[in-house]
Amino acid sequence: MKTKKIVVGAIAASMLSLSVCSIAPAVFAAGETVQISASEETAKAGEEFTVTVSLADIPSTGIAGVDFAVKYDNTILSIDSVKAGIITETGAAGKDPSASDSAPLFDYTIDKDNGTVGLIWNTMLEESTYWIKSDGVFCTLTGKVSGNAADGAVSKIEFVPFARETRPGSGSDNDTISIGYLDGEAQKEYAYTLKNGSVTVGTPNTGLRGDANEDGEVNMADAVLIMQSVTNPDKYKLTTQGAANADVDGVSGVTNKDALKIQQFKLNIITEL
Repeated sequence: MKTKKIVVGAIAASMLSLSVCSIAPAVFAAGETVQISASEETAKAGEEFTVTVSLADIPSTGIAGVDFAVKYDNTILSIDSVKAGIITETGAAGKDPSASDSAPLFDYTIDKDNGTVGLIWNTMLEESTYWIKSDGVFCTLTGKVSGNAADGAVSKIEFVPFARETRPGSGSDNDTISIGYLDGEAQKEYAYTLKNGSVTVGTPNTGLRGDANEDGEVNMADAVLIMQSVTNPDKYKLTTQGAANADVDGVSGVTNKDALKIQQFKLNIITEL
């Protein structure tokens, strides 16, 4: 199987224990923009939280390399563990000769002193079959709110460049978020939009029954979102509060029956949720 080193932006070789190939300057893929987003969560002081980091609007060509970091307020939160999301399970790990326990395709660096988590997914495989092709969860970040955090305090979950050298020994600091692939010797990068998330300290809001999309209203859009989340949960993910709001049929767990109840409510077939 033919392989080629895929380098997005200036991914450090030491991160993946691979050599860096010589490539042409990056060219942006015209008209294609990937959305990077983080969820908004609420947790009490001293309790655990999980933030979901997702990619959306992934072009049909796919993504061979992802390189960015998450920044948070380390006086309010600590992030203790990172788990790769389902969209990184492309089959590349079983085919890519560069993948190993010491150099996984998905890798991360938690820097608690500076409140950052560096994130990388990168495959050598030239065949785009093994690239990221689907919208969905890229990773989850789990940690704990400081026991001294005040109610109402908010830590933003922001996306920033991975703070490191562009290449080991280069003396040049990385200053870009990179997401793309190689086309022959040409480095192609996608444009991107960022939707930062947050963790708010306090008791989670009980919410409005039926308000799955958390816009403050109960309408058919909530029923549609529930059905989408059931059929394609990687792309259409309810927040913890949204899922609690959506579960209205008296049976634990969000299903299409909850969407049906909301439709019946809006059509005045039933009078309450």
